[in-house]
Amino acid sequence: MLSKFWLIKRRRRRRRTIAPKFLTWAAELGITDSPPPNPSQSSLKPSNPPSCLGKSLTVSHFPNSGGRGLAAARHLTKHELVLTVPKSALITSDTLISMDNKLCCSIRRYPNLSSSQMLSVCLLAEMGKGRSSRWHTYLMQFPRSYDTLAGFARFETQALQVDDAIWAAEKAVSKAELEWKEALPLMRELEFKHQLITFRSWLWASATISTRTMHIPWDEAGCLCPVGDFFNYAAPGEDSIGSEYEDSCTQFSSLQVSSSLKNKDLERELDTRPVEEHSQRLIDAGYDEDVGAYCFYARRNYRKGEQIPCAVLAALRNLWVELHHLAVRPYQHFESDCEVLLSYGTYTNLELLEHYGFILTTNPNEKVYIQLEPDVYSNSWPKESLYIQPDGKPSYALLCALRLWATPPNKRKSVGHLAYSGQLLSRENEMHVMRWIENKCCFLLDNVPSSVEEDIYLLDFADKKRRGQWRDGNWQLDGDSEPYANRFLSVNVSGFFDTAETRAGIIQKVKSILSFIKLSLANSVSTSTILIGCETNITEITNLIAVNWNPIL
Repeated sequence: MLSKFWLIKRRRRRRRTIAPKFLTWAAELGITDSPPPNPSQSSLKPSNPPSCLGKSLTVSHFPNSGGRGLAAARHLTKHELVLTVPKSALITSDTLISMDNKLCCSIRRYPNLSSSQMLSVCLLAEMGKGRSSRWHTYLMQFPRSYDTLAGFARFETQALQVDDAIWAAEKAVSKAELEWKEALPLMRELEFKHQLITFRSWLWASATISTRTMHIPWDEAGCLCPVGDFFNYAAPGEDSIGSEYEDSCTQFSSLQVSSSLKNKDLERELDTRPVEEHSQRLIDAGYDEDVGAYCFYARRNYRKGEQIPCAVLAALRNLWVELHHLAVRPYQHFESDCEVLLSYGTYTNLELLEHYGFILTTNPNEKVYIQLEPDVYSNSWPKESLYIQPDGKPSYALLCALRLWATPPNKRKSVGHLAYSGQLLSRENEMHVMRWIENKCCFLLDNVPSSVEEDIYLLDFADKKRRGQWRDGNWQLDGDSEPYANRFLSVNVSGFFDTAETRAGIIQKVKSILSFIKLSLANSVSTSTILIGCETNITEITNLIAVNWNPIL
């Protein structure tokens, strides 16, 4: 069942609205939120429809959960079909190539381009046609810029603060530049206008593909799905969070582990368990061959007219208060929702920022990956399974790997089957593991330039849109009580401006920079909060072990 999550997203200067003309255009293509009872035997295209929405869904604005989105126009029941988009309305590389002979002839000479690069080139070619494009009405609904990692400049990347996040941003920028250079010869052959060949235009096109396309079985790049891409995101997996450590600390009285069972057999058995546990569908939409359309379903029951009670920064301020009271609960549940949300799949915040340009302040799939030294790491567990959970507790695989490492080498073979089954080995072993994790969290937190309190403060400060001015070559926020914010901006922003720029130009650049920096700092807050929560949990666990322990060995 979907839960209600707040996301932080760059604030646009203007609210993007949907023109009635677009909804009429979409309806003429057969897009509808009121499918016929038997779509396989009925036409998906109604006659002269005024709008494609209104029966099940309606467009609304949700400032605290992504901006424009789709709301329930009536009570919706779980698994109910709420929107269909026929295949003829989907935009794919094949669709655009088949309608443009010049594009078709040229693109065949570049077989080394990836499917995503091809779709990006096709999208830019379609944009170059202007009003003569069949898809012009739809293309005009796209934002003019995106906030994915590939668009981060140096100071915005540094604001991510966490090494893994900085590396991911630098890698995303390098990858985008390489793909752009590989596609340049094709775009020049197609005689694109100069503004469509620039790296900035390429970033826009590739980000459009990354953030808006949906999976189809016949094209790896996916498809652009009019109206279907108005759904905002909600993360799956809420119900499975928070139990890994408790399970690993439970004495498995009903689990009989044979001493003759080889470690490799146990590893194979354990490796298949997560697949079985998470075999439920993680998406709410898909292409249906029988219907010949992309179909969207309600993942849960939705009621009409419910209110959204709080805001993103209010949630962050609550988190700051909790930190001061040492009651860190990073997996806090926020209720809201008259909005119908769509699950894209399981993503961490950094992955959401990289591919979609937003992050969730409450993400049940968030992780802080822990890199182990070669003498600690065992190939028995994939590296992506070694992490701290959103509730601050170590993953099952991380605990198993560390318990085996903390065992003397001459005893590892005899207790390996116990470690792989998640059992505690001894008081000394568990205390050693807990101290190692605690020290690792402290090390990672010490390497973050600013504290969580400072980052949350700056996020709150930026959200209030405080005024500022250019003073002595530095951008200064108004008010003498904002030393940290001014110091941060002085270090990260000042060197970016041309001294000849006008005040209006400087202010506009600062607003743009702050929008990206807010995303960067929010990701840093998410990581630091998990690490602080882990430290708190480790303290509680070590205290428990010290006073109450039943050794297994």
